Amino acid sequence: MKKLILSILLISGFSVAIAQDVGADARSVEVSETTEATELTETTEPTQVLWGDTHLHTSYSFDAFLNQNQSADPDTAYRWAKGLPVIHPYSRARVQIETPLDFLVVSDHAELMGVIRAVANDTADIGSLGFLSDIKRWFTTRAILNAIENETGKGIFVKILPVTGEQPGSDPVKDPANELAVGAFGDTVKTETTAWHEIVDAAERHNQPGRFTSLVGWEWSSIPTGANLHRVVVSPDGGEKSKKYLPYGSDQSQYPEDLWSWFEQTNKDTGARFLSIPHNSNISKGYMFADTTLKGESITAAYAKQRMKWEPITEITQIKGDSETHPSLSPDDEFAGFENYPFYIQQTWEEYLPKKGDFVRSALRRGLEIEQNVGANPYKFGVIGSTDSHTGIASAEENNFWGKMAKDSTPETKLDGLVRDGGDSANGWHRAAQGLAAVWAKENTREEIFAAFQRKETYATTGPRMKVRFFAGWNFVEEDLQARDFVERAYQKGVPMGGDLIAPQQAENGPQFLIRVTKDPLEANLDRVQMIKGWVDAAGKSQEKIFNVAWSGERELSADGALPAVGNTVDAGVPTYNNSIGSGELSVMWADPEFDASQRAFYYVRALQIPTPRHSLYDAVALQQEATDVAPAVIQERAYTSPIWYAPQ
Repeated sequence: MKKLILSILLISGFSVAIAQDVGADARSVEVSETTEATELTETTEPTQVLWGDTHLHTSYSFDAFLNQNQSADPDTAYRWAKGLPVIHPYSRARVQIETPLDFLVVSDHAELMGVIRAVANDTADIGSLGFLSDIKRWFTTRAILNAIENETGKGIFVKILPVTGEQPGSDPVKDPANELAVGAFGDTVKTETTAWHEIVDAAERHNQPGRFTSLVGWEWSSIPTGANLHRVVVSPDGGEKSKKYLPYGSDQSQYPEDLWSWFEQTNKDTGARFLSIPHNSNISKGYMFADTTLKGESITAAYAKQRMKWEPITEITQIKGDSETHPSLSPDDEFAGFENYPFYIQQTWEEYLPKKGDFVRSALRRGLEIEQNVGANPYKFGVIGSTDSHTGIASAEENNFWGKMAKDSTPETKLDGLVRDGGDSANGWHRAAQGLAAVWAKENTREEIFAAFQRKETYATTGPRMKVRFFAGWNFVEEDLQARDFVERAYQKGVPMGGDLIAPQQAENGPQFLIRVTKDPLEANLDRVQMIKGWVDAAGKSQEKIFNVAWSGERELSADGALPAVGNTVDAGVPTYNNSIGSGELSVMWADPEFDASQRAFYYVRALQIPTPRHSLYDAVALQQEATDVAPAVIQERAYTSPIWYAPQ
């Protein structure tokens, strides 16, 4: 009898900027002129930026299907990503992405993969249905068509949500409350295998090397007592190898170490290659990037190396909120309050309490501390963004956002939340229209994109396609930044984002950092570029500091390094904005004025756009009501690069 963890199924210094100010009107409700970036002409570059989504669910996922995505399958997902018009699974409207993607991972949940869809269609190859017999009855009587709209549908979903743990802070897998979330189902392996092969076949059909890449993947969805520990698994291999195994789910184990061990064994057995991407660490209850393993054991060098072998990148931003940092953890960061998502995923109410283990910046800091003690860093990862959409539609555009679930696709239904005992819960306006994964790859193929993931030459945006270059080296000069062959020089003399900067034997000065950020041609101008630094001090404690290193306009830094706000051109009544402020490109060569060669450190770039309308404002204007009583009306979209790490000799 195969077991299913029901909880998984809810799854549901300061340098002058080199910049050009531009004043053309930006995209608005009406078609209007866009601002052309002032990027310097470059010759042949070793890598190109590719845009994708590594986290997209279709009707083959249990929670997607029960939330009225009963038609958007993997083929629909790939067609949307390629720029073709598709039919929305809930509204049945014709929808289309504004700018096609370069790659996509369909990552349906391993647990009950395709089973609910097969039960509804009466194609499931299952002996004893168990609880599924009730679902089959609902579908057979067509009652499911109305169930999700009323208390019956909510009752179905509440049954599969996890509950609050009885022993917070301890191993959540062994928490007594987690046992309540375990239910036995019939043997679903045959149906899951059929679904997996169909998913793989769709990826094979849509893969077009050099033009569009479909990467095979799935989601391992451990969420004991509501602690989000999910990973998206990605493989660069094709159908022949992928069909030699069935995706590993958290119904087999809820411990990530067991997932990594499965990778190791399956690679030996089949030759298949894998990596996994943690997501939504912001709602992990401190477990995702804890100072111990999930079992509560001390982190060793062996554990750290194993984790970084299989998890070189993490998802920093997506629909269920931003995971960079939190105001309570970074009180000196004026932009730390971005798209904070204060909700756990569980049946019983529990107050949201942000913890260090939930956020990427504090994880990077913690990793330096652990490395100082054990000689290896378990949190030396790069970053990407993705959507986690369950509609089969990877939409990260504010004015073309189709929600997380199919039912969340209309302005009215976005405002419907699942009310839980003890307090409010999330609705579509609390969720974010983000994000995207950017990789610097040699070409648009499975092998090269996977290689970029492994070397961490990646970055995240919250939707706009800002082009970000970030390098570090010991002998850069200003001429390198201005040169036509800037990129070639940067690779030759330094390391890119995701790299390690090792101190030379004799270094009179600290490293230099080359940064160039170019706006999305269809999007808003740039406000500023910041360098986020983390380091370990003499006492072995990690610290952080934010440097404004490039910015638009004639603004000047204050004595403490603060920069005045760029301004706001948003007209909330339309809604629209214009590019009369900001810059099309910002670039700088920067040196850390506080560099200490004896201290381990990381550096990453955060680039911000000028304010623009948020998706909730577009909805509010359409509904003729206020947006600010539930969600912000404006947003400053941003990009985060993977860090560059410095280590002393």
